[in-house]
Amino acid sequence: MRFIEKLKAAWKQNNSLVCVGLDPDLARFPSPLEKKASSIFAFNKAIIDATHDLVCAYKPQIAYFASESAEDQLQQTLDYLKANYPHIPVILDSKRGDIGSTAERYAAEAFVRYGADAVTINPYMGHDSAEPFLRYADKGVILLCRTSNSGAGDLQDMMVDGAPLFEHVARMIAEKWNGNRNCMLVVGATWPEQMSRIRSIVGDMPLLVPGVGAQGGDVEALLKAGQTTDGTGLVISSSRAILYASSGADFADAARAETLKLREQINCFRKAA
Repeated sequence: MRFIEKLKAAWKQNNSLVCVGLDPDLARFPSPLEKKASSIFAFNKAIIDATHDLVCAYKPQIAYFASESAEDQLQQTLDYLKANYPHIPVILDSKRGDIGSTAERYAAEAFVRYGADAVTINPYMGHDSAEPFLRYADKGVILLCRTSNSGAGDLQDMMVDGAPLFEHVARMIAEKWNGNRNCMLVVGATWPEQMSRIRSIVGDMPLLVPGVGAQGGDVEALLKAGQTTDGTGLVISSSRAILYASSGADFADAARAETLKLREQINCFRKAA
């Protein structure tokens, strides 16, 4: 199944636009787990088992694994998802961006080595850096557009020919790069006005929305700005607020409760929940 089809099915099956970001920070692991790299898979598994019926996607962030030399734990996590919850898309959050043969290797890392359904990449080196990812027609390519960090405007809001750079990026990807209909854009929850503008440019293209939870994005505002006419079109990601809702033995139950709370909050403002 192609990535976008899989995502649409997950939206419907779990009545959810929630994506749980898997950012395993050893320093914040709950007390029942040892604070070491070999505990990462056990932590992820507990979170996944507790939330799998409430989400539309999972998003492991590669830096949290690579910095601990724990790529084997990342592979175990993806293998576990594929074996036990194959209907839930997995987005590898790596934000790669390079040219030529290097980009080809990064694409192979995401889609062949790890078997992810989609990957985040940086489009600011141009089409030749994205093309090796885009040619995997059944996989999702999620490109940075207007990110949630406070410094995003340093470059993304720069005016070019009368419009901010992020609008040019959105239009270019929607009109020129999306030939396989496998593109998405990263648009931060902290910028609903910009999100509304991007939605008007890209039509029904799905948006990956970080910035809810710990970063304080307004759920009602982002739903009004970014959802499509059928009440979908968004993959709303929360990581720390869910993963570390409790530091005790009940961490998985607390993660479930926080995920359910976010799903219900989102569904209150959907056009067709």
